[in-house]
Amino acid sequence: MHDYQHHWKDGTPVHLPLGKIVCIGRNYAEHARELNNPVPEEPLLFIKPATAAVHITRPLALPKDKGSVHYEAELAVLIGRPLTNASASEAETAILGYGLALDLTLRDVQSQLKEKGQPWERAKSFDGACPLSPFVASDKFRKDNIHFTLDIDGERRQTGDTHDMLNPVVPLIAHISSHFSLMPGDVVLTGTPKGVGPLAPGQTLSLELEDLLFVETKVV
Repeated sequence: MHDYQHHWKDGTPVHLPLGKIVCIGRNYAEHARELNNPVPEEPLLFIKPATAAVHITRPLALPKDKGSVHYEAELAVLIGRPLTNASASEAETAILGYGLALDLTLRDVQSQLKEKGQPWERAKSFDGACPLSPFVASDKFRKDNIHFTLDIDGERRQTGDTHDMLNPVVPLIAHISSHFSLMPGDVVLTGTPKGVGPLAPGQTLSLELEDLLFVETKVV
């Protein structure tokens, strides 16, 4: 049963429905290179359905018999206003909050899809494919320099910073809105830095966003 609901860090609900999760691929050049992918000339967009979202603090149940499941830690942006063909200033004022997400990926399935030139949804959109953290109000952040990390069993695996993005957050949101509307409650995942890899049962994942948010989850 799908029972995800946006929440603030203090546990209070965000009274907005989750519509869609818009993702960008290869937004960090080093991540593109680690998977031997070309760096795209414009944002590479795909969408996860609302049914992919789960609360990140719940145990991660990996799909069975579908090959390797990779973690990809990302900065998540919560949209608070409708956006269609938005300017940069309109996009910036529409950012309600920031959080963290895992873009879980069936890597073997994705590789097969890429070889056939097919869309990635089978690898990216399964139930539970988007664990989301609570959100922190956007006015707590320096939007041009937001830092996040992922540790697995106490070992640093990923370090991300908006300064290193090929497509920074605000221009990215404006670009997305020029192709399809963003609605209040939608979430934008802004890409993963280098360091992705497979998950295994028993691992503990710890994610930190600046000094404002810390969440932990375990793979079952």
